[in-house]
Amino acid sequence: MRRLLRAPWELLKRRFGWLVLYELRNKVLLAPTARRLRRVEDAETTRLARRLGHRPEARVATVIATHRRPEALLRAVASALGQTVRDQVVIVVDDGAGLPPELPDDPRLFAVSLARNTGVAGVVRNVGIRLTSSAYVAFLDDDNLWETDHLESALAALEEPGGPDGVYTALRRVRPDGTDMDVLSVPFDRRDAAHRAFLDTNAFVARRTPALRFSRLRRTPEVLPREDWELIRRYARGHRVVHLPRPTVRYLVNPGSFYTSWKD
Repeated sequence: MRRLLRAPWELLKRRFGWLVLYELRNKVLLAPTARRLRRVEDAETTRLARRLGHRPEARVATVIATHRRPEALLRAVASALGQTVRDQVVIVVDDGAGLPPELPDDPRLFAVSLARNTGVAGVVRNVGIRLTSSAYVAFLDDDNLWETDHLESALAALEEPGGPDGVYTALRRVRPDGTDMDVLSVPFDRRDAAHRAFLDTNAFVARRTPALRFSRLRRTPEVLPREDWELIRRYARGHRVVHLPRPTVRYLVNPGSFYTSWKD
């Protein structure tokens, strides 16, 4: 009986892609969590917007999600503020653990903390998107870094006549000891993305549209696919996304990640 059931499952995976099927399962099983978290996201966005007094506005908004990594966060913030593109705002959104007092004094930097921990990266990033106003949005997690021209390279492609709506650069993946592991560089193909998880929002810069919002499903680190994959693949349904093969992100393969499970 198990073999009989396995055969149609394998056929479905080949036809639609295993990531697509897993995501359909997630939407069925985790739908109640999304409804609850939408209410949390709305309430937190309203509360924090009142605290900020205005929506920080620039050519590009960089959203940095963080949770209990004060030293790594300072490096990520320095990486974002050190970009050659100066017309940006950087918004740090802490997932309920509290912000470090040592954040730099920079008029482009804004930092907020959720009232409680959600454990859902999509909700944390959505709050950052909704609290800002910009033509483009970029994403950086607190344990990763950008090369100084990451935004410059992305915006140059996005602002070409007839250019795409979203781009993602190559990732230079590094081990916890700082040594290089590999470079992840895969041209964008939406059908290929149904079968392989090569999309990551740390490398993604996109035009702000209503489609630029993350899934609110409560994805534990073991739940696949991740919200990065879901966002970019869904965004590409109505927007053109292209890959820039130059690595501009130093991406930590972090066994201590709160949102991703790294297993040998």
